[in-house]
Amino acid sequence: AVKAVDMFNEIHLVHGMVADFCTDHSCGTMTAGSHYEYKWADGVKYKQPASVSAPQYIALLMQWVTDHLDNPKIFPTAPGAPFPSNFRATVGNIFRRLFRVYGHIYHCHMERVVELTFEAHLNSCFKHFAYFVLEFDLIRPEELKPLQSLIDKMVAEDDLRYGPRQRPIGAERDAAARSSSSSSSM
Repeated sequence: AVKAVDMFNEIHLVHGMVADFCTDHSCGTMTAGSHYEYKWADGVKYKQPASVSAPQYIALLMQWVTDHLDNPKIFPTAPGAPFPSNFRATVGNIFRRLFRVYGHIYHCHMERVVELTFEAHLNSCFKHFAYFVLEFDLIRPEELKPLQSLIDKMVAEDDLRYGPRQRPIGAERDAAARSSSSSSSM
């Protein structure tokens, strides 16, 4: 739960560095390159997925995540209070949506990131995010495709430097279980 807050704060900071350049005019839709467009739906105000500008999507997302993080029924704060049975799925959904902000920044604002000499910080934050997501299988592989080549490069560089990354115990079983349950619900 604490990591979700940490990652949210990092992404909020990272996006803040390019927010002046991410406008309704320059980013009329929330994309991560030409092949990935993200529509907003929250089940409340936006019951059906709606195309919104990237800044609007990100503002809606940040508020949505804040609402989740501040909800003690989802993220209990009382000592000994149990986490809900759907906690992992909820956190996965939060991380899946936050990943889209990284995808947008890398695909649509990288030139500005380099100009601002912010690339090392962006890469460090994203690497931290990506490794956490990979370690706990929080995002389905098809959702990672917009930045898969970057993830693969980071992992390969670290594999050379530190040796191959070990999969957590049970990760294959958990991934297989999620895969079979998501295919049966379609």
